[in-house]
Amino acid sequence: MAERVQPEWWGRLPIIVRAIITGVAVGLVAANVWPLLVLNLGTVVAAAIEIAFLAAYIWWASGGGPPRPWKAGRAESFRASRLTATQWFWGLVAAFSFAVTIHAAIVVLFRLTPFPAAAFHAGYDFSFIPTVPMRWLAVIVSAASAGICEETGFRGYMQRPIEKRHGALLAILISSTLFTLVHLTKSWSMIGMVPIVFGAGLLLGTLAYASGSLVFCMVGHTLMDIGLFAFWWTQIAGTFSQRPISFGGPDRAFYIECAILAAALFLTLLSIRRLWRAQRASNAS
Repeated sequence: MAERVQPEWWGRLPIIVRAIITGVAVGLVAANVWPLLVLNLGTVVAAAIEIAFLAAYIWWASGGGPPRPWKAGRAESFRASRLTATQWFWGLVAAFSFAVTIHAAIVVLFRLTPFPAAAFHAGYDFSFIPTVPMRWLAVIVSAASAGICEETGFRGYMQRPIEKRHGALLAILISSTLFTLVHLTKSWSMIGMVPIVFGAGLLLGTLAYASGSLVFCMVGHTLMDIGLFAFWWTQIAGTFSQRPISFGGPDRAFYIECAILAAALFLTLLSIRRLWRAQRASNAS
């Protein structure tokens, strides 16, 4: 007789409820290991432990280790699949252009309204890390931790089961909504940031669905967060100092920033479309 690995009441819950609970648990619990490490250990030691943890986390979440009855389900939720060269090309293009899109959107937002620097910097003080290279290491590991764990939770374990039962549209909307709600707890979550965070969720959810993989979502999310940590939150890479256009009207820089946003978004959507076609061609062969 097969060993029971989940209580009967769990199986009675609607798939959406189970997916939300599982996605939040798998994504956010793991993502909070790194803050505990870096605050209690030296940066180098904490980074080494976190990298090992993330490797083990990916291995387990993609179907490795116990419990064996959940192995296939974990691989399915992780979207474990073989990728063609075409998928790799367009997936990496999508990941990079996605990160550019989000940062361009933030720049345009703060050309339209004053940048609330104090709110963005609150809670992101890396001054306890003594050197700039170590701060950059902390930024990169922080970004990778969030990118890997949140994508596994939201675009994998939450979105994938809902996709299978109710279709991609509802699944992407639900994962994006929960992704946004979780980030509303941050000090920088002003009203203007809500559509940007929700839009990021929509793009990442669509990218996961179109590519059949979490890899490109993880890469794009990590690149986005490197910029967020280094520039917008900790100021290691500089400080945003441009004035809103209300002080002097739209200038040349503003038009360039809007053009970059439009071009990056277009390239992201184009890449996602190409990935969708490549996945269908791969499945048909």
